[in-house]
Amino acid sequence: MLSERRLEVLRAIVQDYVGTEEPVGSKALTERHQLGVSPATVRNDMAVLEDEGFIAQPHTSAGRIPTDKGYRLFVDKLAGVKPLSSPERRAIQNFLVGAVDLDDVVGRTVRLLAQLTRQVAVVQYPSLTRSTVRHVELLSLASARLMLVLITDTGRVEQRMIDCPVPFGETSLADLRARLNSRVVGRRFADVPLLVQDLPDSFEQEDRGTVSTVLATLLETLVEETEERLMIGGTANITRFGHDFPLTIRPVLEALEEQVVLLKLLGEAKDSGMTVRIGHENAHEGLNSTSVVAVGYGSGDEAVAKLGVVGPTRMDYPGTMGAVRAVARYVGQILAES
Repeated sequence: MLSERRLEVLRAIVQDYVGTEEPVGSKALTERHQLGVSPATVRNDMAVLEDEGFIAQPHTSAGRIPTDKGYRLFVDKLAGVKPLSSPERRAIQNFLVGAVDLDDVVGRTVRLLAQLTRQVAVVQYPSLTRSTVRHVELLSLASARLMLVLITDTGRVEQRMIDCPVPFGETSLADLRARLNSRVVGRRFADVPLLVQDLPDSFEQEDRGTVSTVLATLLETLVEETEERLMIGGTANITRFGHDFPLTIRPVLEALEEQVVLLKLLGEAKDSGMTVRIGHENAHEGLNSTSVVAVGYGSGDEAVAKLGVVGPTRMDYPGTMGAVRAVARYVGQILAES
């Protein structure tokens, strides 16, 4: 275990290196921070931190820089989440509140996150499998052709065309729409099959075939393996940090193009808390020089998807964590109100 003083020295090194991009020396530390000890003591503390693998000497410079292990300890023990200022919070709210649909919400969120953090922003669309039914609409397109519209609690809209075995009148359609919604609205997708299985039996014999066809289409929509969708923005931001990547920026850019890689980076939506993965904690080799800050968002207490940012390990962790958490909270509020 490191002493409190050595933890303070590590905190000062991380803060200075993130701010200046220059390796940090003991003289600069004692001048910039109220550590309450001599430069010689700070040098000794830095030697211990280096022996323990928390800082390293990048070249012949007298300064030191944090390692992945050093950043990890900083995030776990030393970095509070930096609260956003009132103007920043108002800017987030104003930017997101005008969104007209789910695509617009996700698009605005990506742009906002990239601007706030000056990193690469990644936002996952809410998954159908983690949603509840907000409304089922049935529209008559012809005497024997219907459109089914499924609207989820996250604002996602799925449409399907249905060819009925026989013509289906407006009165029967209105009856089916009302009965269907009374059973499924507010219920999780996984619960719907049991809730509607006996519905055809409650209709007249001549309508049962059409009711069964509508229900079959609805259930297919609920269980369909829809591709997980992501939106990414601010990729150009990563090029500002070219010197933070030891060899070349290309592996980072290539990894960011892989949707499967990004989904794994964000992690499972059910892990809704803040996750910070640093450097070699990222399984994909191309991202070993990056850090990922991600958090779940949703319209209630449960996360339906993740959002986050990818940037160099030399990152303003408190500020980035604060921005990611604040944006996730506002997106959740918009989904709940939409």
